[in-house]
Amino acid sequence: MRECERPLSEAYDVALLDLDGVVYVGHRPVPGAAEALAKARAAGQRLAFVTNNASRTPSAVAALLTRVGVPATAQDVVTSAQAAARLLAERLPRGSRVLVVGGSGLRQALYAQGLVPVSTAAERPAAVVQGYDPNLSYGLIAQGAQAVARGALFVGSNGDLTIPGGDGPPAPGNGSLMQVIRAATGVEPVVTGKPERPLHQESIIRTGAERPLVVGDRLDTDIEGAHNGGADSLLVFTGVTDPLTALTAGPRHRPSYLAADLGGLLVPHPPVRRDGQGWHCRGWTARWTGAKIELTGEGDPYDGLRALCAAAWRTDEPVAEPAVAAALARLGLS
Repeated sequence: MRECERPLSEAYDVALLDLDGVVYVGHRPVPGAAEALAKARAAGQRLAFVTNNASRTPSAVAALLTRVGVPATAQDVVTSAQAAARLLAERLPRGSRVLVVGGSGLRQALYAQGLVPVSTAAERPAAVVQGYDPNLSYGLIAQGAQAVARGALFVGSNGDLTIPGGDGPPAPGNGSLMQVIRAATGVEPVVTGKPERPLHQESIIRTGAERPLVVGDRLDTDIEGAHNGGADSLLVFTGVTDPLTALTAGPRHRPSYLAADLGGLLVPHPPVRRDGQGWHCRGWTARWTGAKIELTGEGDPYDGLRALCAAAWRTDEPVAEPAVAAALARLGLS
């Protein structure tokens, strides 16, 4: 765990924010998110909204953000479609044809990079790019497979196997849909979205960030993506990750900071100190006793979680649930 003597909104020039599970859930705003982001902006921090969703255009994402109380423009949004288009533009001559297995977000991003979206393998595209689209047809996937089989470069906007399913279980995501072309051709796609580096690099290019902070709710996309990009990260617990999952995470899934919600941008983050008695954070102490971690003290439960994480992350080897379950239960955060 890192410490920060100033509020994160003052210490980092740009917050690279995930959307679903951080700013909103579905189309419902996360309580307090809009207020926290307004205060972060007032403190001088710039906000960029970074999404693996390639189906929506930046303008559509900005409109959704504005509806949930977070004023935004298309220039504030960075998508995996934009990262995919930049990667293709770096590898292909201007004016190259790219078969789009996806929606308008990908097509707009390709046009912006001087590439020509097409829809059939007969047009001999130099590349195929695939991104999530709820209306994706078998026929378009088949065209993509034919083009890849003929040698077209295969790029995927992201590898997420699932997407939030609203009030129901998760639905198949782009990572699952890409497996059709992969299985049919034997060709592995080049993936540009989180946690891969292209989307993080696209965010840095578009924002000019000098000291970015990645903010997210998922360990395997947001936090791992921050590690891959060499950036610090803030994990919030308003989405899919719970404290137990964070405690038992491996090194690449461990955040720099943690907070209940986006209010964590507005406050300093206390140090965790280690001595012969254990790991200390304000009023809490975590120590190993045999195969388990014992937690003692009182105060803010998230300070206790910080101490507990520091103890659990003492090595690169992830801890098992039984080692931390009792201590976590004491915090009332499980």
